[in-house]
Amino acid sequence: MKIAVLSGKGGTGKTFVAVNLAVAAGKATYIDCDVEEPNGRLFLKPQEVTNRDVFTKIPAFHAESCTGCRKCVDFCRFNALVFIKGKPMVFSEVCHSCGGCTLVCPSGAVQEENHKIGMVSVGNHKDVCVVTGEMAMGEVSAVPVIQAAMDTGMQMENENVIIDCPPGSGCSVMECITKSDYCILVAEPTAFGFHNVQMVYELVRLLGKPCGLVINKEDVPYAPLQAFYQQEGINVLLRLPFSEKLAQIGAKGEIASEQAGETKATFQNLLDTVKKEVEA
Repeated sequence: MKIAVLSGKGGTGKTFVAVNLAVAAGKATYIDCDVEEPNGRLFLKPQEVTNRDVFTKIPAFHAESCTGCRKCVDFCRFNALVFIKGKPMVFSEVCHSCGGCTLVCPSGAVQEENHKIGMVSVGNHKDVCVVTGEMAMGEVSAVPVIQAAMDTGMQMENENVIIDCPPGSGCSVMECITKSDYCILVAEPTAFGFHNVQMVYELVRLLGKPCGLVINKEDVPYAPLQAFYQQEGINVLLRLPFSEKLAQIGAKGEIASEQAGETKATFQNLLDTVKKEVEA
């Protein structure tokens, strides 16, 4: 069962839920797809880590073969190529690695070379296989790194796969939840949190994925959020009150499910609830 844990904004407790769910599941795979700021490893502290670089292809030009026909520049719909002082130049930040420029070049002056955009790390925390995607500094597209992390994690063949998604509701989030069986939406009971979880729910609904809601740091019910999930028929899977004890455990970089028995039971119950909803 592949469970995507997502939220509309950072700071709601998405990684807290994902990490504790993976630990409570026992033998599981945890995939950190928040590749711009992968924090799951700060808690899981994986051992025996191996790293693999992630590359995309960008065009490389051979000036001696270039005739200056500009066909590669005219072809590029992403405007990643320009023609300056008689030769083409690539802006790797906006290149989508489609390979079209190599196909249209009549003189074979355009080849492709590897461009490192990040890496995927694999390690272990007890029975949890920890897969972490990390995007290189200055890169603009997280999707190829997320794809590499997802492919790596799926090869582990564990029954339970927990996907820690990036915040927001863009292409990177869509890439994470496409292969999921169920989505857990993590929301905080604030105006900002409510606004953003609505956007995430819209994406999940468009992709036809079953989902449930975890409300984190809830002291008192937030009326607009309450009205929203009742109107949409979204099942509230878990309510986590604001807890100084859990905050202290997190501040130490420890995992609540390993430090507090009641928290482990809470997340085991959450996993059981999700399984029943998927099988229903």
